[in-house]
Amino acid sequence: MRSIEDIGPSLPAIARRAIEAWAAGARRERPEPSELPAAPVFVTLRTKDGRLRGCIGTLRATEPNVVFETARSAVLAASQDPRFAPVAPAEIAELRVEVSVLLPEEAVSGLAELDPQRYGVIVRDEGYRHGVLLPNVEGVDDAETQVSIARRKAGIPEQAPVRLSRFRVMKYHG
Repeated sequence: MRSIEDIGPSLPAIARRAIEAWAAGARRERPEPSELPAAPVFVTLRTKDGRLRGCIGTLRATEPNVVFETARSAVLAASQDPRFAPVAPAEIAELRVEVSVLLPEEAVSGLAELDPQRYGVIVRDEGYRHGVLLPNVEGVDDAETQVSIARRKAGIPEQAPVRLSRFRVMKYHG
């Protein structure tokens, strides 16, 4: 079986091709089955000047392998991120594509075990809500800020009890 490290550098190009096919109205192609592992992925789209243009992913793989997961998340980041209008075909060539493959999450007991430059964070309330923030986000320099942003994204009040988890990513740029 090929590893994520083997295929990782090609994931941004796979994401870009999936977005181009979506913008052209093509049906989503299903690549031939391969000997690749499944993994959760976030695809982040940025403008030429670095502004966020879309970001969507999952905490658990929903596709049979990392290539399918990347293509799915790329199209969703371009078309379904509720913070932005869908990406226009004319924008695609100028987009910077980043693929973050998530490694297994680890429960933590508090802020002291977080490092926003090294780990992403998952904040869960007692119900069904959860917020995620990838690691190494510009302007997020401490664990308190990281958790606060993840809470806000999930609609979890600042004083509500939460469970925290952290995760690392393998990040690929294209």
